[in-house]
Amino acid sequence: MTDTPFHAFDVWGIEIEAMIVDAASLDVRPVADEALRDLGGGTDWVEDVDRGDIGWSNELVAHVLELKNVVPAHDLGALLQPFQDAVRWLDGVLQPRGARLMPGGMHPWMDPKRETRIWPHESAPIYDAYHAMFDCHRHGWANLQSVHLNLPFADEAEFGRLMAAVRVVLPWIPALSASSPFVEGKATGTLDNRLVTYRSNATRVPAMAGEVVPEPIFDYQGYRERVLAPITRQLAEIDADPELLEREWTNARGAIARFDRMAIEIRVIDAQECPAADLAVCAAVGGAVRAVYDQRWTDLAAQQAVPSAMLVQQLRDCERLGPATPVPPSVAQQFGADPTDVADAGALWRHLVATSFAGPAQLEPFVDAALTHGTLAQRLLRAAGPTPSRADLQSVYRELCECQLAGRSFLP
Repeated sequence: MTDTPFHAFDVWGIEIEAMIVDAASLDVRPVADEALRDLGGGTDWVEDVDRGDIGWSNELVAHVLELKNVVPAHDLGALLQPFQDAVRWLDGVLQPRGARLMPGGMHPWMDPKRETRIWPHESAPIYDAYHAMFDCHRHGWANLQSVHLNLPFADEAEFGRLMAAVRVVLPWIPALSASSPFVEGKATGTLDNRLVTYRSNATRVPAMAGEVVPEPIFDYQGYRERVLAPITRQLAEIDADPELLEREWTNARGAIARFDRMAIEIRVIDAQECPAADLAVCAAVGGAVRAVYDQRWTDLAAQQAVPSAMLVQQLRDCERLGPATPVPPSVAQQFGADPTDVADAGALWRHLVATSFAGPAQLEPFVDAALTHGTLAQRLLRAAGPTPSRADLQSVYRELCECQLAGRSFLP
């Protein structure tokens, strides 16, 4: 996104994280710095490389890279081929190093205590400061890959309407996007372990993540005073590095205001099996948010009055149960659905996609795969079994890597 304010839903900003693994074993490989240097075509270490519509950049750990559209896109469909080409290009750069890209919300057997390598170059002081405070050799820091959806706002009125809409949609997103069912080689019984570990990664500074669901704050000053200022205050109280103070990106809620780019960044989407699947989830989420924003089913006052405690519980239920999460009748009605037809989150998303999907036709098969066959987490569990061996997981995730390269759904 840029500093030029776009009106709500004028453009899309998409960021997709992907992990680098060994081509043979699929263990994590911390060579993101070497890959970026190769992509840049020079000999110096770099942290950002742009090629056409897509850019690559580093993350906190050295086995993860982020792909993003460098210019806000008016049409999600226009991003499909550039993202797919960028994935293939990067994978080709990794091949001579015996590495490849792997999609998904978490690495299924990574041991972060033993395998984490913090990014060592220009931004290292920031990452080292985080590590000193929170111990980033943990899953909630070192082992998580997400998709960030940036939706713009042009002024304070649009900000208030957009935040209200995002809040009521956000808890249901894992029921569509969960893709992290395994932790250290085991199925935990939870579909979205990435969000579970993310929630508790910064408990020393409770203001950073809050309850993950954004608070009902719909004005600029209130947001700065009640969300951003407490984060800086709590960081200062534990003698955090000054580099971390008064920074919008220290806000770790599931959706955050980025006033520097005039957008709300939704951060609860797990990375899917390929860019088309990532964009399809964004089209479903963005479309649902827009329908609420447009007050298609409920007015703004009703949206702003939805209590946080209910939304927080809905999010936690969806992390664990995904599409099987019960939908209260009041929530079904809030989204314009008949409660007798929408008893669970899977049915809710079928309703939302049918009424508000914001993507082009070429993305529809990818969201249909999730609605018909379950979240990627459920499909991975079905393929690997409830108690998979390392060989089982390697076989399943090798196929997942092929799906990323080919741009197809994972359908076991």
